[in-house]
Amino acid sequence: MFVIAGWQTAASLCYYSIFAATAFVRDDFELSRTLVGVFLTAALLGYTLNLFPSGAAIDGFGERRAMVVSLFALAAATVGVSLAPTYAVLLGASVLLGGAYAAAMPASNKGILASAPRGRENLAMGVKQVGVTAGSGAASLVVTGVAAVLTWQMGFWVIAVVAGGYAVAFGAVYTGTGGSGELRFPDLAGLARDRAYLLLVGAGLFVGATIFSMLGYVILYVADVVGATAAAGGVVLAVTQATGSAGRVGAGSLADRLGGATGAATVSFVQLASAAVLFAVLAVGATTLVSAAVVFGALGLTVLGTTGVYYSCMGDLVGTEDVGAATAAGQTAINVGGLFAPPAVGFLADTVGYGVGWAALAALSACGAVLLWGVRREVSRAE
Repeated sequence: MFVIAGWQTAASLCYYSIFAATAFVRDDFELSRTLVGVFLTAALLGYTLNLFPSGAAIDGFGERRAMVVSLFALAAATVGVSLAPTYAVLLGASVLLGGAYAAAMPASNKGILASAPRGRENLAMGVKQVGVTAGSGAASLVVTGVAAVLTWQMGFWVIAVVAGGYAVAFGAVYTGTGGSGELRFPDLAGLARDRAYLLLVGAGLFVGATIFSMLGYVILYVADVVGATAAAGGVVLAVTQATGSAGRVGAGSLADRLGGATGAATVSFVQLASAAVLFAVLAVGATTLVSAAVVFGALGLTVLGTTGVYYSCMGDLVGTEDVGAATAAGQTAINVGGLFAPPAVGFLADTVGYGVGWAALAALSACGAVLLWGVRREVSRAE
């Protein structure tokens, strides 16, 4: 479990490096907030396009090989982003980075669900998902910290070296699980017959919209509204990711106590409903560094803390042999939300201010919470 969590940390260190570099990319390429959002969306596009092929390969041949190849590819793509000479090339490198990250959720979820102790699946998934927030938080500190004394590009190179080193170690110690032995297109028709699963995938659209938009604009908000430095924004982003880690572990433990898919859906509902309130607070304004850190930290506990129980709930709803495909569909929904929301929030920030953008995310969080309540109701009926 901890070996997989370490892999997830290294993979997320690479992928989320671009979120830590938003202020530097904006200055170097002279971008608007909207075009910064397009830069983040390019990575999500590559991520989304490769999800189903990755999920099919993992279900067919196991997760180990995909995880090793993915981490080497992430290290290379991270370097590619740092070397981009123009905005167009930057977008292309961002697409490749996202494509390399696509195996992360299907592969790590398959490994965790196969190895987790019975009755502790939610906690195990939460621990694994801490790798996402830990990697992202570390990326924010590395990129902004190195940029303060050298360049942001050097921070990307440090991250690539760490990821490449872990790929070697991971390949040596992790054996993985098997697969069906053949590459086949996922049985989406079978998954679609489960109403609770469909509602959960629908909720993923709103989860992705809120997570990726918030992460993409934390540093810019701190710089533009609070008036602090990019390094201070990096610290706020790291705090947000740290509380997100705590939220994932705590949510997983609570969901295990409540039991099964019903417990996971209940915890996710409370978290996303709380996030709606917190985004509304941001819409009114958090204009000091302390208040911004407090609100974003609370959003870490809520919206960032949902993904562990989101995936464990999904694992409870489908068979073990379909975890890769089910995760790919769920992650695709999350990514589709992330494809459209960050540029839209950036456009709103450019035209009418950040407050309207945060208010839009409050509304999206509320919509996701309604769908999660529907998941809870469907699962309760089935039980």
